[in-house]
Amino acid sequence: MDRIQENQKKAANLCELYAEEDDNQEEQKQTGLDAQFLLHPTPEDIEKYTIHLRKLLMEGEGECLIEIGHPINSNSKNPKIGIPEDSIQKAIEAHQKILEKIPAVGTKVVQRKHDKNRVSEVYLIRDPPEEKDFIEARVAVVGNVDAGKSTLLGVLTHSALDDGRGAARTKLFRHKHEFESGRTSSVGNDILGFDVHGNVVNKPDPHNHNLDWVQIGSDCAKLVTFIDLAGHEKYLKTTIFGMTGHMPDYTMLMIGANMGIIGTTKEHLSLALSLQVPVYLVVTKIDMCPANILEETMKNITRLVRSAKKLPILVRTMDDVVHAAVNFPSKKVCPIFQVSNVEGTNLPLLRQFLNIVPLRRSLNENDPAHFQIDDIYWVDGVGTIASGTLLSGTIRLNDILLLGPTSNGDFQPVPIKSIHRKRMPVGIVKCGQSASFALKKIPKKDVRKGMVLVDPKIKPVASMLFEAEILVLHHPTTIKPNYQAMLHIGSVRQTATLVSMGKEVLRTGDRDKVQFKFIRQPEYIRPGTKMVFREGRTKAVGTVSSVVPQESLAQQRAKAKDGRNKHYGKKSGPKPPNGKPKVEKQLESLSIDKLADSAA
Repeated sequence: MDRIQENQKKAANLCELYAEEDDNQEEQKQTGLDAQFLLHPTPEDIEKYTIHLRKLLMEGEGECLIEIGHPINSNSKNPKIGIPEDSIQKAIEAHQKILEKIPAVGTKVVQRKHDKNRVSEVYLIRDPPEEKDFIEARVAVVGNVDAGKSTLLGVLTHSALDDGRGAARTKLFRHKHEFESGRTSSVGNDILGFDVHGNVVNKPDPHNHNLDWVQIGSDCAKLVTFIDLAGHEKYLKTTIFGMTGHMPDYTMLMIGANMGIIGTTKEHLSLALSLQVPVYLVVTKIDMCPANILEETMKNITRLVRSAKKLPILVRTMDDVVHAAVNFPSKKVCPIFQVSNVEGTNLPLLRQFLNIVPLRRSLNENDPAHFQIDDIYWVDGVGTIASGTLLSGTIRLNDILLLGPTSNGDFQPVPIKSIHRKRMPVGIVKCGQSASFALKKIPKKDVRKGMVLVDPKIKPVASMLFEAEILVLHHPTTIKPNYQAMLHIGSVRQTATLVSMGKEVLRTGDRDKVQFKFIRQPEYIRPGTKMVFREGRTKAVGTVSSVVPQESLAQQRAKAKDGRNKHYGKKSGPKPPNGKPKVEKQLESLSIDKLADSAA
C-alpha cells in the first residue's frame, strides 16, 4: 500500500510540474507582440523583436520579409492588423533604429490598406552587403519550344526590351547552330543581380552587350541564376539533367499565350512536381495574342494548376507579388504572371518577385563537405576546372577532398587550389552555393559529370547496386526484371538494369521497391536522393532508399592476396585411398614398429 501511495504522490508532483510549464508557455504565447507595439516599444518588446528578426534572417540565409503593423506570435483568433495612417511614420522610425542595432538594411516594398483608416508596410530586410558574398537562388527555366524562354531571360538580364524578332535571345546563345535555328540546345546560365535595396545591378557593355559577371557578383546582395533549359523534345535528356544536376530552388514554367499548353509543357511541369521543386508560371507574348485566345489559355492553365493540387494566383499588383512570394515556398500556391517582352507589361512585378522570394533550403553547414560535379572545363595555364553545387558542409581554399568514384570505384585525394563563384575568386563556399574549383595535376579525361568531391571524414564508398522506391508515371506495356533505362540521380546519368522488384510486373501508376544495377561503372549516391528514369516514352520517378556498397579495387586486391596466401599454405596433391597422405602413413608405420620393439 505504501508503495502505491508513493507512486501516486510522484505522479501528482509530475502533473503539477508539467502544469506549471504549460502555464508558462501560455503566458509566453499571450505575451506576443501586437500590431502597434512599435508606437510605444518597451525594452522587452525591442529584445523580442530583435530575436525574431535575427531568426528570420538566419532561416532566409540573410534576407526576410516583415510587415510593420502586423502582430507577431499573437494568440488571439482575430488580431487587429494595421497602424493608424498618421502614426505609421513613428513606427517606421522605431523599426529603423532596431535594424541599425542588428545590423540590417530595410527597404519598403509595398503599403497595404486595412479598414478604419489603418495601414501596414511590408519591408524587405537584408544583412549588410559583404564583399565577395551574396545570397544565391537558382531558377530552372522550362517550357515548350518557342515559348520565349531565352527572349525573357535576355530582357530580364540586359534590361532592354525585345524588338519582336528575337533580338534579346541572341545575347544568350552559345553555339552557331543556336543562332541559325533560334533554339537553345545546351544548358545555359544567365545571372540577374540585386543590390541590398533590390535594384538591378546588371550593366551590359553598350557595344557587345556582354555582362561583367565579376562586377555583378561584387555589387549584388542577391544573385538569381537562371538555368536556361531546352524546350524541344529531342533535347529532353538535357532538360532532365539540368533539373536534377543543377539543383534548382525554383522552376519558371513558360507558356506562350497564343499557343497555350502544348508539346513538352505538361512533361516539364510533371518533372518539376516529381522532383518537388516549387513552380511559378509566366505567360508570354500577351501583346500579340487576341483577348479570346488569352482567356482560353488562362482557363486551361488554371485547370492544369488545380489538377496538380495547387492554388493559382494571378499576379496583377505589388500586393499580389508579396502574397505570392510569402506563400510560394510552401509549394501550395502557383503564381501566374502575364508578361510582354516587347511592351514590358508586368516585367517590374516579375523582377520584384525574383528579388523578394525567400529561400527555404535545408542547410547542413556543419556536416562534412559533399560537392556534386555537373560540368568540367579545361583552362590553359590553370588545368582542369570542375563546377557544381555544394550540397552540404563548407569548403575553403587548400582543403584536401576526395575525388571519385573512378571506373574502379576508388577515390583519390585532391587539394583545392582556387575557388570561383560566378567567375569571381573567393576563399570559401557554403552549403547550397554553386562554385567551380581548380583541380591540380588531374587530367580532364579523369573527371566526369556525376563525380563528387567529399570530405575524407565521410569515408565514401561507390556502389553498383542500390534500392529505390519508384512510381511509374507512364509505360506503354509492362516493366519486368532485366529492364534497362537511363537513370538521372543528381548529376549522375547512367543506364541501369532493374535486377529485382516486389511485384511480378509494373504498369502505369504502380509503386514498388526495386533494385537497380549500373551497367558501366560504380557511382556515389546517397539514400534520400530523388531520381528520374526514362527510356523512350517510359517515365518514372522515385527516391533512393538504400545503397549496397561496392568493394574498392584495393580491397578486392587485398582479399585476393589473402586467398592466395591461404592457398599456398595447404599441401596439394591426390589423396591415397584411405584418405591419409603417404608421409603420415610412413610415420605411423615407424611409430608402430618402435612401439612393438619397446614391448618386446
